[in-house]
Amino acid sequence: QVQLVESGGGLVQAGGSLRLACAASGRASGRTFRAYAMGWFRQAPGKEREFVATITWNLGNTFYADSVKGRFTISRDTAKNTVFLQMNSLKPEDTAVYYCAAALSAAPRTAGGYDYWGQGTQVTVSS
Repeated sequence: QVQLVESGGGLVQAGGSLRLACAASGRASGRTFRAYAMGWFRQAPGKEREFVATITWNLGNTFYADSVKGRFTISRDTAKNTVFLQMNSLKPEDTAVYYCAAALSAAPRTAGGYDYWGQGTQVTVSS
């Protein structure tokens, strides 16, 4: 059973920063879980879940949504099986529940391409 546990959400003023973390644990196919890629998505009230960023586990290749490029940075700690999302220059429109996800065979930018999901962490940016 694979678990993704997010942490680090909260309330911040516009222009501020937050750092999210997502720790992966468990086993898949009889082995310690290792994703091909891990990503972050977000969902604001009344809106669809949208892609934020993804990172490939072995090479660390990163991809970002245009809306966060230059402000957010995704990274990973392979020893701790943890992915991070550093969010700087936050805007009120970044307010959403942020979800961590793991993909087994690709680094997709759509939610349907991910195999495991965390429970989400709330990020609220006040103006």
